[in-house]
Amino acid sequence: MSVWCLPWIVIRKAASLLSQHDGPLFFVGIDWAAVEHAVCVLDRDGRRVVAFTIDHTAAGFARLAARLGKLGRPEQMPIAIERPDGRLVDALLEAGHPVLPVKPNAIKAWREAEVLSGAKSDPGDAAVIADYLRVRIHRLRPAAPLSGHTKGLRAVVRTRADLVEARVAATNQLAALLQAYWPGAEAIFANVASAIALAFLTRYPTAASAARLTDKRLAAFCAEQGYSGKKPAAVLLARLRAAPAGVTEPDLCAGVRDAVLAQVTLLTTLNTAIKDLDRCIAEKMKTHPDGEIFRSFPRAGTINAAQILAEWGDARAAFGHPDAIAALAGITPVTKASGKQRSVSFRWACNKRLRLAITTFAANSRFASPWAADIYNRARASGKDHPHATRILARAWVRVMWRCWQNNTPYDPTLHRATQHQVEQQTAA
Repeated sequence: MSVWCLPWIVIRKAASLLSQHDGPLFFVGIDWAAVEHAVCVLDRDGRRVVAFTIDHTAAGFARLAARLGKLGRPEQMPIAIERPDGRLVDALLEAGHPVLPVKPNAIKAWREAEVLSGAKSDPGDAAVIADYLRVRIHRLRPAAPLSGHTKGLRAVVRTRADLVEARVAATNQLAALLQAYWPGAEAIFANVASAIALAFLTRYPTAASAARLTDKRLAAFCAEQGYSGKKPAAVLLARLRAAPAGVTEPDLCAGVRDAVLAQVTLLTTLNTAIKDLDRCIAEKMKTHPDGEIFRSFPRAGTINAAQILAEWGDARAAFGHPDAIAALAGITPVTKASGKQRSVSFRWACNKRLRLAITTFAANSRFASPWAADIYNRARASGKDHPHATRILARAWVRVMWRCWQNNTPYDPTLHRATQHQVEQQTAA
């Protein structure tokens, strides 16, 4: 059975074994690399039992499992590694090992304190990681396995985010190209990456190609493309003519045409890929066991709900309190106190994808939820700027979302007492 399907009682049992001192217990540190991984195994007294390297291949993973299998049962050999996911982590979890992700910065500080000479090597780093695990294991949390549903959704959602980022970059590049050689084409439509703008640039990639464009021809083009904007052709053409004139030199126009068409092709491909992923995300949200829960929140929609769910995950035992999710999302501040000095600052170390997803949802929710609007407005009235007020609202929403998630119950505003109280106040007023 895949570890992703194991009941959580097994995960809890594995975690409880981490603090036991009876029976054989070894600590494994792996210095992860793209091609070859260094492995070090220490006993409970910190003595090196074995050290070796494995290739990042199926055969290498099998060799690792075999070498560790000779030492004892997998659940008695926790493994520390400087990454929370990947095929090696999957293989170790499937073999039954508790895997504890460790922060590279923590290992760096530990190495500087323990290795006084400053020497550094991959086998040495593996030994440092194993020793860090041996001493700090009571403070580390085993990796929480995700279901196949969530892993698949995360892959699609993260890929979509990367493509959206690439589209923003390509749009800016096309806009800069047009501003340099044909400003009118960049000004005629509101969004240069829209379907109508890309179709226009495909037919008229240079100023010279649009020299004889008239109201009638532009109107016919818009009708052919199914233009849904409310601006008549005369207005669009006026925008085109009002902009600075584009270049008309034949040799330069040929280069501009090729460059524009290349950017148009890239943006068209990105738009198509993003739409395909949108449909894929919608299908996955329909079949995901928690999809209905996250889509039930006001103004969450499908894509934003999927972004939250993909990063939030479905390992309920991993988050025993909503504050754990809030910290992971970076929407709780960091307090530093020393003597008479005390400061509260922005939390930089977090899952930035989750923070963006939750704060986007929170900002939108205030237009559909009186309770959310009240929290946001009170935060703004106290002097908070928009991002800070949004994080305050997001933290409030996390408590509600966590409870719905733990109870496997979609959000119902009629059962949310704070929302109903706010509605009653607005009705009375």
